[in-house]
Amino acid sequence: MSRPPFDPFSERDVEIVSAQLGRPARDVIGIAARCVCGAPTVVATQPRLSTGTPFPTLYYVSHPAATAAASTLEASGIMAEYSQRLLDEPDLAEQYRAAHEQYLADREGILVVDEVAGYSAGGMPTRVKCLHALIGHSLAAGPGVNPIGDLALAACSWSPEVCACAPDQRGA
Repeated sequence: MSRPPFDPFSERDVEIVSAQLGRPARDVIGIAARCVCGAPTVVATQPRLSTGTPFPTLYYVSHPAATAAASTLEASGIMAEYSQRLLDEPDLAEQYRAAHEQYLADREGILVVDEVAGYSAGGMPTRVKCLHALIGHSLAAGPGVNPIGDLALAACSWSPEVCACAPDQRGA
């Protein structure tokens, strides 16, 4: 398997991600999506942390404005609507299943971790559980890969096209 493409990361990227998260960033292997200013928005994390703990969330949203917008959207109850659409729209459900398979392939292209084999993120492939993970996947993979992540990204109050970074967390 081949490793998915990520931007290489710098020490400055890790400093920004740590500031965004409010804690030291762990086991960063790349920057999967960036703000228009160049700051990290989605970090790619090692599938097994250096502590030995399995970490199934390959694409982790670190950008505070994106995280806040996803949280607000989750609180609106839209996840139930998206889950119902998966039941009502077979084409959407099939695209979502394909997104799950692509996520697994991306992660296993880095490292196969038996404890999380078959588990992707965000409730894929049959339900909608975490918009943060689904938006992170959409930002990392690009439009058209994760249909629920794309819908959530379009519905949230944050846009990757507009910089909302703190001045000390902007990219170069």
